[in-house]
Amino acid sequence: MILRTIREWEHIGYGADETTIPVPQADRIAAQAQASTFSGIGGEGVLEHGRKGLRARSVVGVIATPDCQLEILPKIEGQDDVTLRHRLIHMLAIALDIRIDARAITHLGWQPYTILEILIRLFCGKLADAVRQGIPQQYTDHEEDLPTLRGRLDVTRQFSILAVSPQKLACRFDARSSDIALNQVMRAAIGKLSHLARSPHSQRALRELSFVYADISNVPLNALRWDLIRLDRTNLRWRQLLTLARLFLDDRHQQTSAGSIDGHALLFEMNALFEEYVARLLARALAGTDLRVSAQGGHRDCLFDRETGQFRTRPDLIVRRGSRIAFIIDTKWKRITQIHDPKHGVSQSDVYQLMAYGRLYDCPNVVLLYPHHGGLQSEPILQRYSIAMPGAQESLFVATFDVTGPYRKHVTALRDLVMCRLSKAIVA
Repeated sequence: MILRTIREWEHIGYGADETTIPVPQADRIAAQAQASTFSGIGGEGVLEHGRKGLRARSVVGVIATPDCQLEILPKIEGQDDVTLRHRLIHMLAIALDIRIDARAITHLGWQPYTILEILIRLFCGKLADAVRQGIPQQYTDHEEDLPTLRGRLDVTRQFSILAVSPQKLACRFDARSSDIALNQVMRAAIGKLSHLARSPHSQRALRELSFVYADISNVPLNALRWDLIRLDRTNLRWRQLLTLARLFLDDRHQQTSAGSIDGHALLFEMNALFEEYVARLLARALAGTDLRVSAQGGHRDCLFDRETGQFRTRPDLIVRRGSRIAFIIDTKWKRITQIHDPKHGVSQSDVYQLMAYGRLYDCPNVVLLYPHHGGLQSEPILQRYSIAMPGAQESLFVATFDVTGPYRKHVTALRDLVMCRLSKAIVA
């Protein structure tokens, strides 16, 4: 098995040493990437398949074929691969609302495993803990011909099909069963991961789990009844496992094949992941205040043709105080430049976009939020610009957010951004 790791926007050349990738494997990896929902027009939204090698774009995760895995990690300076995996897992856990014990993760041993392998081990550990308490059961409808009456009699069947067999009764009854949609999803995830796991630990754990689910129907992936799954107080502990199973099975994050190539891709668009991560943390940071956060809301139109709106907008994050929009935050997973650049490398289109949001939503304060990186000053940036004229009340803030460090530091930074530094702007 060939294992290679690169970072966003990095290039890996063709070759046979540990820093390159053989051409046949690279071709299969590129074909698998093109099958992803993130491939976009031209098929290079995940990887650029060039004459001299492959180049990653702003999608991270793992692309796997039977004989090769290519791992793409976020581009965060000053972090080694192990730390980047830790950081990516942390961001995914927050964005997907999955509880992960950081100390337990440390004991897994990060160095030899890709993001995919770590997520498989997390799933196996959580599922093993859950099944020790028993797999869920539900009452389901049954129809069976029995020598004695159970439940109620199916009169139509009794006097038609069983008319010549009076010794049998057409019974309809409810019985508790473990062969339900939730368990069928878990079995499907176990079967899928059994073909993807590379570590002996994961393979052994999946074999043990497959024995537990041996009596559950093996439903094809495209026939799984996600709509029949109901989580209540009796099975709420399965919510996080269901999220992980969907991550492995959902077409948004993976493809099971690319033409004749058998493989798997577990991919995440960093811009969307950064937005969801900030949204979740900001909601927690503002808990207990009179401010509330909504993501991808608004939906106001830029233009109108008579009564018909056109060019609908969806700001990333809207912070409201009561019915009033206090300010709008738009996250951008892009690099901005050194502090001595007065524009910080912020693109003109991003500025125009935020000014349009301010106008449409009658919001005097808008924020462009970028990830902090090692090429900037040590402290996060918060630069205010007045809009349209000097001294204007309408403001556009360019800010950076450091995604490294502990969780509490991130929550504090976002609370400080909103409650402290922008408090005067919100009140005004």
